Amino acid sequence: MEKAITFPTDSKLLECARKRLVRLAERNGFRLRQNYKRVAPRLAIQVGRYAHAKQSKRMKGLLSKLRTLVCRVWRDVDRHAQGLSDQRQEEAFKELSLVRRLLDQKKTDKKKLYSLHATEVECISKGKARQRYEFGVKVSVASTLREGLVVGMRAMPGNPYDGLTLDEAIEQAEILSGTRAHTVFVDKGYRSACPLGVRVGARDIWHSFA
Repeated sequence: MEKAITFPTDSKLLECARKRLVRLAERNGFRLRQNYKRVAPRLAIQVGRYAHAKQSKRMKGLLSKLRTLVCRVWRDVDRHAQGLSDQRQEEAFKELSLVRRLLDQKKTDKKKLYSLHATEVECISKGKARQRYEFGVKVSVASTLREGLVVGMRAMPGNPYDGLTLDEAIEQAEILSGTRAHTVFVDKGYRSACPLGVRVGARDIWHSFA
């Protein structure tokens, strides 16, 4: 299930983080030394142009500069947040920790942050020719064969292998519908799945299990 987010580029995420920090400062009456509201958007746009032109050295240089500006704003907000009341301080530190996570993440990290407003988003590669990567959370949906009525739906965080989620999907569908499943139809992503007592069919390939 894809989330309603734009494609998460580094420049876009950094600019979004800067805006969130500036809004946090405005809500709490902070006076920042500089908010870079003119410089940072121009840098983010230029990063996209260099990426389109495949000029990686210039792009990386501007990304480093943009990250430095966001770090300056983060430190400024962090200093002011020390003097807030307990409730406001907790809210500010939650926002600061989220931006800090974005600033510290590396290219090779497994659990990366792809959206600041939907932190549960994961990068999923399904091998599609038209769309190599999708950003959301894997969801298992069970429906009846003839009527197409949905009898079960469950989010599967952590991007697990499809075959490992079949037992949970069947169990939930049986609990909600009150009916025992004898045969399930799945796609090839569920190959090698062996739920006990259920016959699994993948297109014209059938496997029987006692």
